[in-house]
Amino acid sequence: MTQTQLILDQVVLIKVDATIYGARKKLNKEDLVLADGSKLPPEDLASLGSKRLLDPDRLSVFNRLKKEAERICLRVGTRFLGGFIVPVAAAALVTTELDRIAGDFAQARAEFLDGYDAAVQDWMVKHPEFASIIEKAIDSVALVATRLAFDYLVVSVALPEQLPKQEVERLESKIGSLSEQMFHEIAVDANLLVEQSLLGKEQVTRNALRPIKRIRDKLDGLSFLDHRVAPVVATIDNLLGKIPTRGSIEGGLLQEILATAMLLADPDKTRRHGEGLLAVQAPAIQTGDDVEENLHSEEPETSMLSACPSSFITEVAQDVPDFTDLFDGIFDDAIDAESTTDDWALDVLLDKHPSDLETGHSTEEDPDPNHAAEPATVTVGDDEEADDSDQDYWF
Repeated sequence: MTQTQLILDQVVLIKVDATIYGARKKLNKEDLVLADGSKLPPEDLASLGSKRLLDPDRLSVFNRLKKEAERICLRVGTRFLGGFIVPVAAAALVTTELDRIAGDFAQARAEFLDGYDAAVQDWMVKHPEFASIIEKAIDSVALVATRLAFDYLVVSVALPEQLPKQEVERLESKIGSLSEQMFHEIAVDANLLVEQSLLGKEQVTRNALRPIKRIRDKLDGLSFLDHRVAPVVATIDNLLGKIPTRGSIEGGLLQEILATAMLLADPDKTRRHGEGLLAVQAPAIQTGDDVEENLHSEEPETSMLSACPSSFITEVAQDVPDFTDLFDGIFDDAIDAESTTDDWALDVLLDKHPSDLETGHSTEEDPDPNHAAEPATVTVGDDEEADDSDQDYWF
């Protein structure tokens, strides 16, 4: 079995299908009142744009719900083929949340349609000079109803039995890019944490660690995408293990949190960090004679493993990711643009991180057996759907 199929066997593809009425129509020349002598540019030079048919705030709830659905998928998954690749173990909780959003969307849709005529009239009252051009473009309630819908689809993805070598390589390249996309999404989240919650702070509360915990869970759930992920998860586990159960976080510990977040905000440094820890761990596999010799050696141990208590190693090795708090605090942050990361973050973590830790993978069962039957299977050939969803990675 190929590495590509091994990855595909551990995930499902979730497609979120949200249709939102735009309440816009093309602005025509006759809609404009021009002063004498005024001249519009030709159509090949400039277009007139569009006119709004009602207050856009009345549609904001639908856009918010669509964004929330995408954020829920991104909490544990990554973008792929216009949808979201999600670990099988987390799929049931994701679909439960999407069902909730579907219910909220349906309720908001009914309320909007009931008040549609009044909303249009209010808009014309607000813009009396242009009421006539609004009235000419109004859509019927029946038409608007067809343009407001929310649904989702869960499918498994598999390689076709017969596929030209060139197409196989093309798909494998797409699967290979999942790791890069995952690290990019993590970097966006970490950068927001640095900019909004950590920089310039002398102390923070435990709530500031929620984004790091979410990043940790996402990386752990998708660790099969890249061998360098597990050591990074161990770095975060080591940090979270130092956090006090109560009280504010300050001093050196706060600096280590900042260093970790700045490391995660740089995809390249995050990959190099994981690669470096794996290189350190490799010589750790020793024979019995090697262990005996080391026990009697008076040379000081310089490996990062010496900084890690054995009890902590055992605790982390037995840890299994828990998705029960997957969507806690989903509206805590808002994603913005990426920023650069200082090199000192990597140095701090390499100095502090206990390596050679093992992490588990969730095997949580579907809490709602009545919801999702076995996902349908789709095969990937020549045609690939473009990713038309908004690039919003906020959690």
